[in-house]
Amino acid sequence: MTIDSTGPGAPHGLDDPGETDRPAGRRGVDPVKALLHRHRDLCERAVDPLEIAAGLEAHGVTDRTAARLRHRDVFSLAEEMYARTARDAEAVPSAETPGSPSPRGSRAAASWTALALVPGALGAAVVAGLRLTDGQPRLAVAVSGVLAVAVGLHLALRSGPLSSRHRTTGTARAWTCWLLAYALGGDGLLDAARDGGPYGTWPLATAPVLALLLAPAPAAWCAHLFAARARRRLSASRGLEEFAASVRPLLIGAFGLYLAALFGLLALCGTVLDQSPDYAGAGALGALLLLARLLTARGFTRVPGRVLAGAGAVEALALVTVLAARLPGCSSLAGPVDTLAAAAGPGALPALACGAGALVLLVQAARTLTRASAHAPPDEAS
Repeated sequence: MTIDSTGPGAPHGLDDPGETDRPAGRRGVDPVKALLHRHRDLCERAVDPLEIAAGLEAHGVTDRTAARLRHRDVFSLAEEMYARTARDAEAVPSAETPGSPSPRGSRAAASWTALALVPGALGAAVVAGLRLTDGQPRLAVAVSGVLAVAVGLHLALRSGPLSSRHRTTGTARAWTCWLLAYALGGDGLLDAARDGGPYGTWPLATAPVLALLLAPAPAAWCAHLFAARARRRLSASRGLEEFAASVRPLLIGAFGLYLAALFGLLALCGTVLDQSPDYAGAGALGALLLLARLLTARGFTRVPGRVLAGAGAVEALALVTVLAARLPGCSSLAGPVDTLAAAAGPGALPALACGAGALVLLVQAARTLTRASAHAPPDEAS
């Protein structure tokens, strides 16, 4: 479905309550007809009244506006608009029953599932290569592995429930790369810098990063589950508030299911690679990245970009202050980081930075992803 791109809100004249209080015979213009004209493309391309209701909400038409048009809510108004819209029956595809399986949907699900597994497969290959090589070959494996994983992540996010028609900014992508890089070597570098180093190389946390690279697969399925269930609730709800109240538990459930899968992957990778799984830091980062992608996929890009930048800036600032504390008279700069690391270890810093960012995005998701308009376009085949 393509939503009409005309300006938000009701058409001109609907904001005057007195206008709809006059008898219909005295009004020169049918307000519902004016609304039909304003959102003509939306109504002609919609395959059911639900898509019109979601599109109207996206453009600022509320239940209060619908009440001034003698309708109990936006859903009732959308049903009238759908019934009054002339459409070519051959040009409009038939609506599938929500949740009904289809061969096309099964093929699409198999395709994006396979792509979601690519980053994890490449990450496992890179980790194995790093453990089997040394010296110059190991450096070559590391460089080629980083490039291959980047391509794999790009492919995994190009289709399926986590894909987005809205292009993310280069700044958001850069901060995401920095957060993953810090998860790989940031804690080791920070610990070495606090001891006066680093002296040569420092340990890399390959187990948590491998788990994060394996996480796109469960993330995609949790996002798919949330979108499909939300679509079903959209067909059953009779008001915007009722829909939001019914979808909010679905969002929390899908998010909790993803966290459970992520912690399972962290435990598995930590056991296989004999490393600390870093449940707090890697778990917070995984939650942050999932919520940022869910919002971005629905067109809400501004807040996720700022939160990713904020979390990455906190981690970068911590490293800078520890290194800058070596300058004469600047030893106090490392005080906050030293206190936090001494109390809870170097992993506490990314846990707090990413955890706070994930909490902000969870609140934002509860406000935006529970709107009917967030589920209007069929981003995925279900």
